[in-house]
Amino acid sequence: MDTLDGMKTIVAVVETGSFTAASERQSLSKALVSKYVGEVENRLGVRLFNRSTRRLALTEEGQRYYDQVIPLLEEFEALVDNVTGEQTTPRGLLRVSVPQTFGEMRLSPLIPKFLDANPEMSIDLQLSDRKIDMLEEGIDVVIRIGGVDDSSLIARRIKTLPLLLCASPAYIERHGEPENAQHISQHHCIIDSNFRIGKQWPIVSPDGQTDLIEVSSKIAVNSPRAVKAITMAGGGIGMIPRFIVESEMEEGLLQEILPGYRTLEFGLFAIYPHRRYLSKKVRCFIDFLVAEFSE
Repeated sequence: MDTLDGMKTIVAVVETGSFTAASERQSLSKALVSKYVGEVENRLGVRLFNRSTRRLALTEEGQRYYDQVIPLLEEFEALVDNVTGEQTTPRGLLRVSVPQTFGEMRLSPLIPKFLDANPEMSIDLQLSDRKIDMLEEGIDVVIRIGGVDDSSLIARRIKTLPLLLCASPAYIERHGEPENAQHISQHHCIIDSNFRIGKQWPIVSPDGQTDLIEVSSKIAVNSPRAVKAITMAGGGIGMIPRFIVESEMEEGLLQEILPGYRTLEFGLFAIYPHRRYLSKKVRCFIDFLVAEFSE
């Protein structure tokens, strides 16, 4: 066993919480992961993990080993990168977690372009709106809308995602178009229950004045694409991320309400572990996102 392989294996076991998950992350058999862990423990003369049939727990010595190995691995990766410089190309599997709708509509179509530019890489794109543990699940980059509240992670802003007020031409023909923010309260509105604002919609006028409008609604749904579908069917006014309705607006299937006014907007962030050294494959992917979504 190479010493470096042993270090990486211990780190994988700690961060994923099991030999099985570590074997998947390291592309090794479970038996080989177990063998590497045993060899490291024998070499050190200490037990790094307490094992049982149900759980795996770090010993005090294991925690010290992990804490000191992480910077060593970072220094090694930095050394390789600095010595080889531009001669090395990003390679290996990159695991990316991204929200379902954004991943399907905006990120997925860009993946072939990224891989064309980085032929020695492969992508495992995991579409999910749930909160994940990056280290436990072996995720390299998390793309999220709205930021991060974990101080152990770094969030880099990629883009601002504005929401638009829109309705179908048929709805506007039947009910008329609001002339100002207050008039929205007189219309049927579709609530996206993913947003905490509920029926309190913040509307910012062209002169910068913000009004909190109490909207009338008989429909709430926890999917922005469902809000779009209901809005297109004439159900009322929807507050929908621009990237979801751009094509429908270009085709005239939806019409912006109160152009010149603004409402909610969210940041699109790339999130990765708070470590000194960022691997080349992660760095090049984030740079790619910034270039593609540059404002």
